[in-house]
Amino acid sequence: MRRFSQKNALVTLSDINVTPLLDLAFVLLIIFVITTPLLEQSVQLELPRGGKPDDFRLERKDIQTVEVTAAGELKLEAHDITLDQLEETLFAEFQKNPKMVVDIRADGRTSWRAVSEIFDRCQRRGITRIRPKMFPEK
Repeated sequence: MRRFSQKNALVTLSDINVTPLLDLAFVLLIIFVITTPLLEQSVQLELPRGGKPDDFRLERKDIQTVEVTAAGELKLEAHDITLDQLEETLFAEFQKNPKMVVDIRADGRTSWRAVSEIFDRCQRRGITRIRPKMFPEK
């Protein structure tokens, strides 16, 4: 369907109305800005200072991340878990993937007992690739 200008009935308008396209772009931008922070399910921890950055790269599937809150609560990949469940889950994953590395992220205010229990349970099951995660020194 052709649109014609008011001045001359024989001249075709070549304008494209981009307002609906801009409205759609802004709506999508707002949706992404709102939902992106919700995708990050990590626990807020104050990691102790020390250590150095990793010199090697692992694939994401080879890493299991255990988080210990200041209250001593355990989370495996952002899901609440007990110490016994953690041991069984890590051992099952280790049997599937012997290259598995356990990253332990503990809040700086966490008691050492909670962290040492994780080390002990892993070593009892033969999981020796354990990395405590800290902020690297500058």
